Amino acid sequence: MAPQEQWTTIKVLAWTKDYLGTKGIENARLEAEWLLCAATGLDRVGLYLHFDKPLNDDELAAFRAMVARRARREPLQHILGTQEFCGLEFQVSPDVLIPRHDTETLVTEALARSPEARSVLDIGTGSGCIAVALAHSLPNAAVTAIDISPAALEMARRNAERNGATVEFLAGSLLEPVAGRSFDLIVSNPPYIPSTDIDRLEPEVRDFDPRGALDGGADGLDLYRILIPGAPAHLNPSGWLLVEVGIGQAPAVAELFKKTQEYDHPITACDPGGIERVVGAQRKDVS
Repeated sequence: MAPQEQWTTIKVLAWTKDYLGTKGIENARLEAEWLLCAATGLDRVGLYLHFDKPLNDDELAAFRAMVARRARREPLQHILGTQEFCGLEFQVSPDVLIPRHDTETLVTEALARSPEARSVLDIGTGSGCIAVALAHSLPNAAVTAIDISPAALEMARRNAERNGATVEFLAGSLLEPVAGRSFDLIVSNPPYIPSTDIDRLEPEVRDFDPRGALDGGADGLDLYRILIPGAPAHLNPSGWLLVEVGIGQAPAVAELFKKTQEYDHPITACDPGGIERVVGAQRKDVS
């Protein structure tokens, strides 16, 4: 992108689409539009209403810097600073896993299975997207969120505040911070990538997401083996545990629920791509 040329909106978009495409980035045109919106302060409609307007020096410098970052495969969400999830906007950074739309399936299933929940626990909250989305949809519920990372908890607190949600945040591992407490609904999107698969992930994930939010051990199921048998002691009668799982992991995770012999009414749910993404069950009634 030569500095002496006059770079209009339409010319910048065309050049950036081609350039990002050579870097292996899908949807390069759309991403170019989002980056240019951030550099100019316009929305996407505004870009096309001003398609022949040259960028000023400040806009061009800001845009060049963002394109360079994206060409290095830094996630678009890190460059823009936010990601939408369940209709809410969340701040993101390298300290937290970027909220994925696949994870909205976990929120949808939680609301379907436990619409009257008065107490909710989110384990491994990260950005806080699940806890905040549930707090929005269950205004009468007390929502608690746990994470082992202090930086993630700080980000989650900021996201709760920016979205007007009341959430109790606790530091610690899995169920340890809620010893002696029980909930109507427990949800979790734990790390589930097998350790040896991480280096084969897309650069945006492999190089920029926190490894602790990805690495699920040799087969990806390490934390499920702790959480699933441990959760019944923290579930109220007929309470639900729902977890997100990776591709192909649903049968093995469902078997972990079955082996505890403390759950009834097992369910699986698919994400919009048809992948089994959520596995869960209800605490068995004790007579």
